[in-house]
Parts: sequence; C-alpha cells; structure tokens
Amino acid sequence: MHMQLKQIGTIHSRFKEPAGTLLQPVFDETEMGTVEILPEFTDGLHDLHGFERIWLLYWFHLAPPARLRVTPFRDTLERGVFASRAPCRPNPLGLSCVRLLGIEGNVLTIGGVDALDGTPLLDIKAYVPEYDAFPTSNAGWLDQRAMKRTHADHRFSKPAPTTDKAQRIDP
Repeated sequence: MHMQLKQIGTIHSRFKEPAGTLLQPVFDETEMGTVEILPEFTDGLHDLHGFERIWLLYWFHLAPPARLRVTPFRDTLERGVFASRAPCRPNPLGLSCVRLLGIEGNVLTIGGVDALDGTPLLDIKAYVPEYDAFPTSNAGWLDQRAMKRTHADHRFSKPAPTTDKAQRIDP
C-alpha cells in the first residue's frame, strides 16, 4: 500500500533541538509558538476561531530511527514504543493538543507548543471536550510513575537520516 502525506503548514517555536523541549503542552501553556498554514490550505481555517484548543498532527522531522523499545522521558524503565509518546516511531507522527490564542490570516498563535521549530504540520483538528476528554481513563505504567520531568533530555536527539524515502513528505 502506498500512502502520501501533504504538508499543510509549519510549526514555529523557540525550540531548535529536542533537548529542553516541553514533553507535552499541558506542562507550560505559556510557551508560545505559531503555526503557518500554506496559502492553499488557508480556507480550511474558516470557523476555527471559536475553538479554545486544537489538535496538531505533525511529522517528527528530526526524530532518530524507529525503535520498538524505548525508555520514555518520564520513566527509567524500557517500554514498548506504542506505550509511550517517544518520537522514534515506525511512522514518526506527533500529536499535540495546544491552546488556540489567535488567527491572523494564515498564521495561528498557539500556547503550549511542544514541537521543534520548522516541524512539518500534517493536519489540524478541532478539540471537542465532549469527544476528546476521558479524565478517568487508566494510563498504564504512567499511573505508577514517580518522575515529574516536564522537558525533554538528550535521549531522542539523534537526527534521523533524510534519505529514507518511506519518511519523505511531499509539500
């Protein structure tokens, strides 16, 4: 099966490398960033202004090669990559729920940005509390963790090779 993704924009933040980046938007919603939507997708922003939060789906463009076992940032034990949010995934997709602070033309201002500057944006979805919030759900090993880390360290900082055609994104 052949899949093709289109980059619809670019996430901009102060983070230039993985180390020091927020682990999740909830850890600092004052961390500001912008999302620049490509002109041909700007019309898709219509009616987004009323939403407080949005989901950003993006490509971990600087992720190290995929690994099926990782030691997550908030743990000291090795876990399966699918039981983590580590960036070194078979398909390096990221998902963040950020606060939508404003829309000016094709640029969104967001709070809680946890992506690297220059991250390719693949999609935006409106956050709908009625559908997206399950606060009493179990979270596996995270329910027992003791670590309170909120920012990334160097464990996933090695850049992935850019010649792998399976990870190419066509703009």
